[in-house]
Amino acid sequence: MAMFMWKMKAAGQRIKELLKNEQGIGVVEVILILVVLIGLVIIFKSQLTSLVNTIFEKITSESAGI
Repeated sequence: MAMFMWKMKAAGQRIKELLKNEQGIGVVEVILILVVLIGLVIIFKSQLTSLVNTIFEKITSESAGI
Protein backbone atom coordinates (compact mmCIF):
# COMPACT_ATOMS: atom_id res chain seq x y z
CA MET A 1 0.00 0.00 0.00
CA ALA A 2 2.85 2.38 0.84
CA MET A 3 4.45 1.65 -2.53
CA PHE A 4 1.19 2.57 -4.29
CA MET A 5 0.97 5.86 -2.39
CA TRP A 6 4.59 6.63 -3.23
CA LYS A 7 3.93 5.98 -6.94
CA MET A 8 0.83 8.18 -6.84
CA LYS A 9 2.79 11.00 -5.22
CA ALA A 10 5.57 10.62 -7.82
CA ALA A 11 3.00 10.68 -10.63
CA GLY A 12 1.42 13.82 -9.18
CA GLN A 13 4.79 15.53 -9.01
CA ARG A 14 5.53 14.54 -12.61
CA ILE A 15 2.21 16.00 -13.77
CA LYS A 16 2.97 19.25 -11.94
CA GLU A 17 6.38 19.40 -13.66
CA LEU A 18 4.76 18.88 -17.06
CA LEU A 19 2.21 21.63 -16.42
CA LYS A 20 4.94 24.05 -15.33
CA ASN A 21 7.01 23.34 -18.44
CA GLU A 22 7.13 26.59 -20.40
CA GLN A 23 9.28 25.32 -23.22
CA GLY A 24 6.51 25.70 -25.79
CA ILE A 25 5.99 23.87 -29.02
CA GLY A 26 8.48 23.93 -31.82
CA VAL A 27 8.23 25.12 -35.38
CA VAL A 28 7.96 21.57 -36.69
CA GLU A 29 4.89 20.87 -34.58
CA VAL A 30 3.19 24.07 -35.73
CA ILE A 31 3.95 23.27 -39.38
CA LEU A 32 2.58 19.73 -39.00
CA ILE A 33 -0.62 21.02 -37.40
CA LEU A 34 -1.07 23.56 -40.22
CA VAL A 35 -0.47 20.89 -42.87
CA VAL A 36 -3.10 18.63 -41.30
CA LEU A 37 -5.62 21.48 -41.04
CA ILE A 38 -5.03 22.58 -44.64
CA GLY A 39 -5.37 18.99 -45.79
CA LEU A 40 -8.69 18.63 -43.99
CA VAL A 41 -9.97 21.85 -45.52
CA ILE A 42 -8.97 20.67 -49.00
CA ILE A 43 -10.55 17.24 -48.50
CA PHE A 44 -13.83 18.59 -47.10
CA LYS A 45 -13.98 21.84 -49.09
CA SER A 46 -17.34 21.19 -50.75
CA GLN A 47 -18.98 20.07 -47.50
CA LEU A 48 -17.60 23.10 -45.65
CA THR A 49 -18.75 25.46 -48.39
CA SER A 50 -22.28 24.08 -48.37
CA LEU A 51 -22.38 24.19 -44.57
CA VAL A 52 -21.27 27.83 -44.45
CA ASN A 53 -23.75 28.77 -47.19
CA THR A 54 -26.57 27.06 -45.31
CA ILE A 55 -25.65 28.85 -42.09
CA PHE A 56 -25.53 32.27 -43.79
CA GLU A 57 -28.85 31.62 -45.56
CA LYS A 58 -30.44 30.75 -42.24
CA ILE A 59 -28.97 33.85 -40.59
CA THR A 60 -30.26 36.03 -43.43
CA SER A 61 -33.75 34.53 -43.33
CA GLU A 62 -33.96 34.76 -39.54
CA SER A 63 -32.73 38.35 -39.47
CA ALA A 64 -35.33 39.39 -42.03
CA GLY A 65 -38.00 38.48 -39.48
CA ILE A 66 -36.65 40.91 -36.88
